[in-house]
Amino acid sequence: MRTLDQALFEHELITLRVIGEWWELDLSGTDKNEAVRDLAQFLAGLNMQQELQFLPPEEKAAVQELVDQGGRAAVAAFNRSFGEVRQMGPGRMEREEPWLDPVSPLEALWYRGFLYRAFDETTEGVLEFYYLPEELLAGFPAAFEREESEEAPVLLPVDEPTSAPGAAEETAVDDLTTLMAVALRKSVNEDGRSSYNDWLLDPDPERGSLLLNLAAENGWLRESETGLRPTRAAVDWLKRSRQAQLFELADAWSTSSWNDLCHTPGIVCEGENWHNDPILARTALLDTLPHTTRWYSLEALTNHIRESNPDFQRPDGNYDTWYIRDEQSGGYLTGFEAWDLVEGRLLRFLLQGPMRWLGLVILAGESDDTIFRLSDSGLHWITGQQSHEKEEQPPIFIHPDASITAAHNADRYDRFQLTRIAELEVVDVRKPFRYRLTPASLALAGAQGMSVERLVRFLGEASRAALPRSVQRAIERWTENGVEARLENVIVLRVNDSAILETIRTNPKTRNFLGESLGDLAVAVDAAKWRDFRAACAQLGLFVDEAL
Repeated sequence: MRTLDQALFEHELITLRVIGEWWELDLSGTDKNEAVRDLAQFLAGLNMQQELQFLPPEEKAAVQELVDQGGRAAVAAFNRSFGEVRQMGPGRMEREEPWLDPVSPLEALWYRGFLYRAFDETTEGVLEFYYLPEELLAGFPAAFEREESEEAPVLLPVDEPTSAPGAAEETAVDDLTTLMAVALRKSVNEDGRSSYNDWLLDPDPERGSLLLNLAAENGWLRESETGLRPTRAAVDWLKRSRQAQLFELADAWSTSSWNDLCHTPGIVCEGENWHNDPILARTALLDTLPHTTRWYSLEALTNHIRESNPDFQRPDGNYDTWYIRDEQSGGYLTGFEAWDLVEGRLLRFLLQGPMRWLGLVILAGESDDTIFRLSDSGLHWITGQQSHEKEEQPPIFIHPDASITAAHNADRYDRFQLTRIAELEVVDVRKPFRYRLTPASLALAGAQGMSVERLVRFLGEASRAALPRSVQRAIERWTENGVEARLENVIVLRVNDSAILETIRTNPKTRNFLGESLGDLAVAVDAAKWRDFRAACAQLGLFVDEAL
């Protein structure tokens, strides 16, 4: 904090003389250094609590608010509450004499010597503040006691939903396990918009993007030439309990650089010459959430933060420097009047998006009537507590037809290992994960250094049972003979007379379309070129019917 000498020296001499005139000090015959010394000495001797009682209500409220904030407040935010101080040079000041008709409580305090302005370095960068010099601030108690009606607003709980809400959506650890497993077989990209979303319990591409970014930032996935690949650290995470995995994901999100604002539905972030800190918004929300599993209104939560901490992501209080468009109208969202379309949307998204995706909150209702509560896991995480519930992890089940099923609460490391040796089929949130052993999957396991003996041992340990005899025999035959049978996607041409087939085989216009013979009256046709084949047959005077 600056002293009165430092604060006053920043003023023009005409401003010092105006302040002196208010306090009946004649500074007209002195230079600036003398004016600063005399004025600082006088102001330091004022009884500030007594002077406060002489101020008009609006000016008194501004001083009270400044003291409550520790003697310093961001200029843009304070202007929004108490008006502005017009910045003028000496010439304009002499012409307009603004001290005679101040446009705001702050401007009146400015020309009384009770308010000053300067730039300070903060954790968010260099910001401009109004402040009280040390000597003036020392004249006030640590904080003002507010009237009962001026107490900070309280977020009140609401009634429980009439219809039973669903359970917490704690599928993030399952889907991240799937993403890590897929990354074993082929690389994935951080944008979360690849075809692998079809394998996730929740295919929302924004959710996939968040999970991949958290995994990359935590070192569970690393960048390779072709995309992200799992690391040894991923194996450590996969072996943890479900709650520990969830808490690590939540911790990673709370400090992640993933920009929730620019993923918020309804808005579009543009340009590169501005910056927002996503951690500020998460911190404001998490600090506001009550540490209880009672239900609250989402609308009431956003209104509460707007009243108590509106500048949570813009510490300077400036709402005109970010390039954000409304997705529907295309117009730029600037000024504090756009708060609900930017900050409000962001707060709602943090709860309905990341916190729901991570299983930290449960939602009920729709649209403006949405209510929420912390899940049990969310409460344990936000309060730093541990749940003592024992996690049940059922074994995988290997079927005689070489398919494998794993329940959603199966061991995530086992599921990760399964993807090394079996094909993952499309998942359904209502059914267990389903895999299938194939020659291709066994070959891939071998290419990754997994021997057949180790493969068989893993299947036995994960299923806690002996392999079905049919599966054991199929693995042995593949080991000995490789691929013995193959399914192919072909189109079959059938004819009524073998002479027709011979003509097609020998004619240069048609013979290159044909594949393997399937008997005297049938032959395989290139599936990608069957229309060209049909046209070539017509040139030979032969119409080919189709039953495709």
